[in-house]
This record gives sequence, C-alpha cells and structure tokens, in this order.
Amino acid sequence: MIVTGLVLTGVAALIHVYIFTMESLTWTSPRTRATFGSTPEEAAATREMAYNQGFYNLFLAILVAVGTVLVATGQQAVGAALVIAGAGSMVAAGLVLILSSPSKARAALTQLVPPALGVAALVIGLLA
Repeated sequence: MIVTGLVLTGVAALIHVYIFTMESLTWTSPRTRATFGSTPEEAAATREMAYNQGFYNLFLAILVAVGTVLVATGQQAVGAALVIAGAGSMVAAGLVLILSSPSKARAALTQLVPPALGVAALVIGLLA
C-alpha cells in the first residue's frame, strides 16, 4: 500500500506542477485563460496573484517529491511526514476551492482526489 500511496501522491504532485505552469508561466495565454474561464483583462489584472499562487502549488509538489525520495531511500518516517504534509495541503486547498466556489467542483476534485487517495493508502500501508 505504501507504493500505491506514493504513486497516487506522485500523480497529485505532477498535477500541481502542471497547475504551477499554467498559473505562473502561461496565465495570460488563450489556452490557460480558457481553462480558468478568464478574459484577457481578468488574466492581466490577476497575473501577479496567479504567479504567486502557482509557486505554492510547485512547493507542495516538491514537498511530495522529496518525501517520496526519502521513503525510497529508507528514511520512511521523515519521508512519509513530508508526503502527508504536502499531499494533505493539496487536499485542504481542494476543499477550500470546492467550498468557496462550488462552480469549480470539477477542478477541486481533480486537485484533491489523487492526494486524498494517496494519503489514505500511504497511512494504511504504514500502519499495516
């Protein structure tokens, strides 16, 4: 179960790297604007906020990646703590999104389901 948990949280980390790319690097592009449903004017006005928010997503992905490497190299307790902290924060952010903007439920579920399943599997694996 530990491997399953790490794979699922790894998928979540990759999703968050993609979100980082959209928010911090391509925020004003037509494709990213279409994904987030924003106009050119809205994207321009929120560019700095999105840039910063994108880095939060990247840092969560890095936390999960470092934790995974540590688990793989025998540092199970520290690695698992990092994975759970990073992926747990992803879940929390997804919950905030779905509660504050129910119209964005699909995006919120994309953001929170893989890390939630990953954390559950990891914890079950650690307790077994």
